[in-house]
Amino acid sequence: MSDARHLPRTVADPALVSIARFVSSTRAEGPGERTAIWVQGCSIRCHGCFNPHMWTFRGGDTAAPDDLIARILDANTEGLTLLGGEPFDQAAPLSTVAAGVRRAGRSVMTFTGYTMKQLNDAVDGGREDVARLLAETDLLVAGPFLADHIDTVRPWVGSTNQEFVLLTDQFPDLLVDFDSTPDRLEITVDASGQIGVNGWAQLEALHELLESTGRPVRGG
Repeated sequence: MSDARHLPRTVADPALVSIARFVSSTRAEGPGERTAIWVQGCSIRCHGCFNPHMWTFRGGDTAAPDDLIARILDANTEGLTLLGGEPFDQAAPLSTVAAGVRRAGRSVMTFTGYTMKQLNDAVDGGREDVARLLAETDLLVAGPFLADHIDTVRPWVGSTNQEFVLLTDQFPDLLVDFDSTPDRLEITVDASGQIGVNGWAQLEALHELLESTGRPVRGG
């Protein structure tokens, strides 16, 4: 993947976020209790990705940033985690969402398959939307998922190349107890019997577990 060529996509409508999944409360997607949003669409498409159904920019639900901010704050968690899909492919509307969440005194964690160099190259090339989302992110996890470099030690990430970057000092305790934080896999069942999964697990073990239920699954 070339840093010079592979930069974040420009969102088609900066007034809307395309959402694949919204989880109001989770302890598997970052420090503490968080609200998590998986966006729909990714131009990176890492081999072995946990969420290939979120690659396409078609489908998903759309929401205005202000509506999303209200929904996130109503969840009354410690902060927001952005995943995907690829958040920086929707940097413009998500920067508005992140700013609203941080104004309310909550933290923002963003996962991206882009490297810090790629994001900085985009900013240097005039991408103000990328600069804004970086400025409104407190904790960034950067780098593509590499299926042949599985990380079995650190929480929340899938491969050893992925980098934790604390971008602000607004929430200095975000990575407290990081070294002793376990990876969590959350499995929920809604009233219709549909199973939702979020957190990290190796695909073979997860598939075996889920196939044994015989029920439809929403992944994250």
